[in-house]
Amino acid sequence: MDSHLLQTDVSLKPFNTFGVDVRARCFARIRSIEQLSMVLVDPRVRDLPRVVMGGGSNLLFTGDLDGLVLKIDIDGLRELEPLPHAWRVQVGAGENWHATVQRLLDMGRPGVENLALIPGQCGAAPIQNIGAYGLELAERFDSLRAWDVERGQVVSMSLTDCAFGYRDSAFKGALADQRIILDVTLSLPRDWQPVTGYADLAHELAARGVATPTAHDVFEAVIAIRRRKLPDPATLGNAGSFFKNPIVSRDKRGELIARFPSLVNYPLAGGRFKLAAGWLIDAAGLKGATRGRAGVYEKQALVLVNRGGATGGEILALAREIQTKVQEKFGVLLEPEPVIV
Repeated sequence: MDSHLLQTDVSLKPFNTFGVDVRARCFARIRSIEQLSMVLVDPRVRDLPRVVMGGGSNLLFTGDLDGLVLKIDIDGLRELEPLPHAWRVQVGAGENWHATVQRLLDMGRPGVENLALIPGQCGAAPIQNIGAYGLELAERFDSLRAWDVERGQVVSMSLTDCAFGYRDSAFKGALADQRIILDVTLSLPRDWQPVTGYADLAHELAARGVATPTAHDVFEAVIAIRRRKLPDPATLGNAGSFFKNPIVSRDKRGELIARFPSLVNYPLAGGRFKLAAGWLIDAAGLKGATRGRAGVYEKQALVLVNRGGATGGEILALAREIQTKVQEKFGVLLEPEPVIV
């Protein structure tokens, strides 16, 4: 094995968008399936606890890691045999997600423009079933390849195998720690139609005077909205939206609307409703709050930020305070989006 592949006592500060300064006992940057297979059987780390990461944009480290951190940086993008209704493009897990969205548009392969500017790498997209502005990854997913840790081999997984849900997948449940994503194949509609039903996106397009949007129009509109709402992790450490938008029953939504008529909510299939977590946090009086070196972003209450030198513990304590106050006021429990390690 490459003597430089496995490193010890490595700072993870450059590898997480919160900018939390913790250290890993062992660290390996994986650029190929062969490197991954070698590291996983190395007797020095084979039995250590393991954390798999991509761009570090959906992680909160709360302390040093006495184990192995695998940073998956497998690159590559290639078109596969198309289907009658869709183009198929296979993307390496280590490719930057936003750069891939832009590259696909430049190739004439639209379909994921609503997911522009979501931070992180492509391999993390199925884990979270990323979604924004009326679209989820699951709607553009064909298949993926993953490393089966127990069997020591590559396996293919279909849409059904991944068990996608709202910001959820089998990789957060039954397959956690068992499968490491190597590449993702997207299914992009040949008969493309814009997805513009989400209110913020519709308003942005209208403000731009765009009545019949192209994929590039949607792409640019989404970028503009996200840049207004979300801080750049390069200047203010964050992991984007920290909490999922909670889903409640029709009765619970009715009870809340009676008490809080301005509650922002969206109908879902099956008679349920999605509540805007940012609205709940703002209404609980926490937008812009600061606790030590951690804070709630002034422009978007859904985003927790590292104001400079915050520990993961400080950020987590703020998150728990938010959960408590929102539950006390609304009877709704907010669930974190990032993986807390």
